[in-house]
Amino acid sequence: MKTKAISSFFVLFAIAAGIVAMTPAAFADHSEVTIEPAAGSGAPGCEDTAEGCYIPSTATVDVGGVVIMTNTDSAAHTYTSGTPDGGPDGVFDTSLLMVDGSYEWTPTTVGEYPYFCMVHPWMQGLIIVQEVEAAEDDHGDDHGDDHGDDHMDTDGHLITESSATGMMSDGTQVSVWTSEPMAGEMMEIHVEFEDSEHVNHDITVTQNGETVLDDMGAHHHEGSGMHTTAPLSSSDPVDITITFQGYGVDDPKTGPIGEEVVFSNVVPEFGTIAMMILAVAIISIVAVTAKSRVVPRF
Repeated sequence: MKTKAISSFFVLFAIAAGIVAMTPAAFADHSEVTIEPAAGSGAPGCEDTAEGCYIPSTATVDVGGVVIMTNTDSAAHTYTSGTPDGGPDGVFDTSLLMVDGSYEWTPTTVGEYPYFCMVHPWMQGLIIVQEVEAAEDDHGDDHGDDHGDDHMDTDGHLITESSATGMMSDGTQVSVWTSEPMAGEMMEIHVEFEDSEHVNHDITVTQNGETVLDDMGAHHHEGSGMHTTAPLSSSDPVDITITFQGYGVDDPKTGPIGEEVVFSNVVPEFGTIAMMILAVAIISIVAVTAKSRVVPRF
């Protein structure tokens, strides 16, 4: 009986954690953005990854804000506005940035600015410059209480400012933001591990039992990144499973490897997302306790 009681306690604890995690927290700041090259981007291959060759591959900044272009890679790179096919367009050019070099650009005009590396033309990125008022207007009273704190993405789709937030057993807060699920459209999912660097994780997204994203081995240098699903078959909610695979670049990695954070019935336009945290460590304790039938002595 005591073993069952102990197991029930941990199950209730996991459920309670999921309920607490349903409280959203909103924030948005586009006054400054830092971009860096993906590790090893001096060789082809980064263009085929989810993160791309520049991280983030699409950066958003306000007019008058600061774009910091850095080189954290082992090879020299450039950030040159334009495209490999059309060549430089003269908006900005860092010239050759050596290791640990940086360059700052302050945009003065709203628009989309593609850029690439003159040395490694497979490296391409995009900077979106928006009016400061655009972000502020999206939080105005005209929206009422239908969506809470939200803004629009570059395609005019709704993105909820804080879809859901949870916490891993080491105290790291995990948050997801998503665009609105729409039939025939790809869904954008932004994942953030608060105050973390070199985060490795897997992410799986399903809709009505069909897998629309299965990204294994994602690595986020600054703890956050964007993932995009395949076109959705309907506007029904999706389920998101994030499996933590450790902190660090080289093995052995650290942290609560194997823990899962599961976000269920994700429908941003309806506000708070129903969410549940499944901590592998807690489940393991319950399973071992039930199997061993150990009765603690008091």
